[in-house]
Amino acid sequence: MTTEPLVSGDASAPAQFSLKRGIHYGWVVVAVTFLTMMVGASAVGAPGVLIGPLQKEFGWNIADISAAFAIRFLLFGAVGPFAAAFLTRFGVKRVSVFALGLIAAGVVGSFTMTSLIELFLLWGVIVGVGTGFTAMVLGATVATRWFVAKRGLVIGLLSASVATGQVLFLPAFAALSETWGWRIALSLLLAMLGFSAMVVLFLMRERPADVGLLPFGASDAPRPEPQQVSLLNTLLAPIRVLVVAIRSAAFWILFGTFFICGATTTGLVQTHLVAICGDFGIAPVMAAGMLAAIGAFNFIGTIASGWLSDRFDSRWLLFWYYGLRGLSLLYLPYTDFGFYELSIFTLFYGLDWLATVPPTVKLTSEKFGADATIVFGWVFLGHQIGAAVAAWGAGLTRSVYATYLPAFYIAGVICLAAAIAVFAIRKTTAINQPRMV
Repeated sequence: MTTEPLVSGDASAPAQFSLKRGIHYGWVVVAVTFLTMMVGASAVGAPGVLIGPLQKEFGWNIADISAAFAIRFLLFGAVGPFAAAFLTRFGVKRVSVFALGLIAAGVVGSFTMTSLIELFLLWGVIVGVGTGFTAMVLGATVATRWFVAKRGLVIGLLSASVATGQVLFLPAFAALSETWGWRIALSLLLAMLGFSAMVVLFLMRERPADVGLLPFGASDAPRPEPQQVSLLNTLLAPIRVLVVAIRSAAFWILFGTFFICGATTTGLVQTHLVAICGDFGIAPVMAAGMLAAIGAFNFIGTIASGWLSDRFDSRWLLFWYYGLRGLSLLYLPYTDFGFYELSIFTLFYGLDWLATVPPTVKLTSEKFGADATIVFGWVFLGHQIGAAVAAWGAGLTRSVYATYLPAFYIAGVICLAAAIAVFAIRKTTAINQPRMV
């Protein structure tokens, strides 16, 4: 990795430390952001191993538990557009630490909960809002501020943080929950949240100029970022952007396809796979290991997708991603959930779990230019609405029909529809070119 020209003669101590090793400080910021997003994703994914224990301890209906987790998915996305504005006004460091603290408060509160209302409040509202500030908008903001070259690769790396959280922590959550109880499992999550907050406080920097550098791959300093004059303007900015964006057909296609992405990944598989496998006699720890394997393949697939999105038409990439995902979801109900069948599903499904993110971000940037980060926040809301609908709908399917399989048929079909829909986006460049934020 090569270094970039200094904005001024002096770089800060952290930047000097990295520059002496030939590393642009942007990569350090990416590492810190990766950790923050990974821990946030772990908080989003942790309830996947809690459905069974919560049902057993409190006697709650699976559909009711799923509804609480669906609210978390919805808020996880709804915060996104406003997170982009808050990141601009208050800074990445402050917002990240606030978000990690809010998630921790929700987790701590759940240790003593005794009612569904508390589950809805703690894991639906508080954790939902907290994780919303650590979602894809955070990654898109960091990638856009710190990188001109290799931006697609960076977005791919940060998107892969979700997979890393699954690989490293979901099996541990499942094992701790089965052996010591779900509260002990959540104690591990609390430790991760605390560690991540300390790393953010120590190493996070807002912009390349703060450490005397230009963005990676840039030859000129970016234009100054517009300053929000008031908190009211900060809150209204995403609404103003949305009013303009909804006039574009491209926005609705991106929103709709990302709705399908969320429904067929986070909502259906991440939330319910452990419970689905339980219906076929597969132990929770083994099922969580399968989720971890999906995450491992996704780590490879998402980084590769970032690399590919720097080189190929994003529409064709999305066509293959949604098409292969749909075929894998339609395949699973026809298996007997044996080792080899699940291995095939894990491979093909895992490779494009979140591979859709880099080309979606690129298309949003091409279409909406300077407002792309906030517009992507609204597109990501579509992702999370889809996740919420599928998390609740799949639980309802299980309660009514005593099987999850109809949800997989529906998921497979809508993925194939998304694969075709992306070509309705015309390949043009935004009138207002993306700014460096």
